[in-house]
Amino acid sequence: MANEQQLLVPLDLYLKVGLHIGTRYKTKYMEPFIYKIRPDGLAVMNIQRIDERIGIASKFLSRYEPNDILIVCRRENGEKAVRLFSKITGIRSFAGRYPPGVLTNSSLETFTEAKIVLVTDPYPDKNAIRDAVRVGIPVISLCDTNNEANYIDLVVPMNNKGKKSLALLFFILAKEYLKSKDIIKKDSEFKYVLEDFTPD
Repeated sequence: MANEQQLLVPLDLYLKVGLHIGTRYKTKYMEPFIYKIRPDGLAVMNIQRIDERIGIASKFLSRYEPNDILIVCRRENGEKAVRLFSKITGIRSFAGRYPPGVLTNSSLETFTEAKIVLVTDPYPDKNAIRDAVRVGIPVISLCDTNNEANYIDLVVPMNNKGKKSLALLFFILAKEYLKSKDIIKKDSEFKYVLEDFTPD
């Protein structure tokens, strides 16, 4: 299915956390990323395509300084991973409820200017997407097989509901971001492990 040498992490790690396991429902937006449907009806996404898109997302984010990026995660399963990602990279995040208007209403205490937004799920994070569209900045979104992709500039296909799959995604993005900024030179210098990003 994929050449291990070209992947950002070993293939068995993607498989172990179920990053490629989707839902029983699939939208037209996500069909190109689906590899097969399992006997139990769950859609399985193509790991090579997932890995490619994570790589594109990390290169895209690396063009921006930390204070120009905003990460939004309403899903409880991703809150620990997002908070640690923020701590490691200096990139701002909303883990938990995103109050509408953060990017558009300068009178709010939480008002934030950003040049790019990454959301973990376009449905619960729709307020952040709407704000980003209003101010005209690009949106990267993690999308499961049941997600719509309206107003999203870059779709990263993956299981965006599982705590282990979200942990792996933010583990990879943190490591790649630090490498792109020359804060670390190689993977072995990254002092965190996947378990640090995974909720208990």
